[in-house]
Amino acid sequence: MALTKNKKQEVVDQVAELLGASKMTVVAKYQGTTVKAMQALRKEAKADGTKVKVVKNRLVRQAVAKHDSLKDVDTSSLEGMLVYAFNPGDEVAPAKVIHAFAKQSPTLEFVGAISAEGKFLSADEVKTLAQMPSRSELIAQVVATLLSPVNDVTNGLSGNLHALLDGVADKAAA
Repeated sequence: MALTKNKKQEVVDQVAELLGASKMTVVAKYQGTTVKAMQALRKEAKADGTKVKVVKNRLVRQAVAKHDSLKDVDTSSLEGMLVYAFNPGDEVAPAKVIHAFAKQSPTLEFVGAISAEGKFLSADEVKTLAQMPSRSELIAQVVATLLSPVNDVTNGLSGNLHALLDGVADKAAA
């Protein structure tokens, strides 16, 4: 059933709002993916705060044109059956969700991504982003690196104290 002009405008407004709020909008081909698989993708994505939508490319182009920061985005790659993943909180989350799901459903493949700065990233760049550690993992790595010298000093001091106490205990026993 075809959408009315008013419904199309609602979709454009909704996509424009999602694009404006999203730090990274990932675009992927889904031709050959079953409806059940798409529902599973939406469910998995929702857990990460990512919203997955299937929208006509023409309507997405109209939504992109509504934003001053996105007007220069090259939308020529937006062809075929595409799914769009939006996330307002994390740049990498949409790419990670689709990349992880593509392992189970190889019919999904990256087309690219639209950054909040108005750049269109290639499929290879998105794939590289998807393979990076998540934000929380990176923060944990930095904290562990910063705490490493403190742990080393603590371990060194506690090791020497144990040796001293063992020596004193041996002398007292003799």
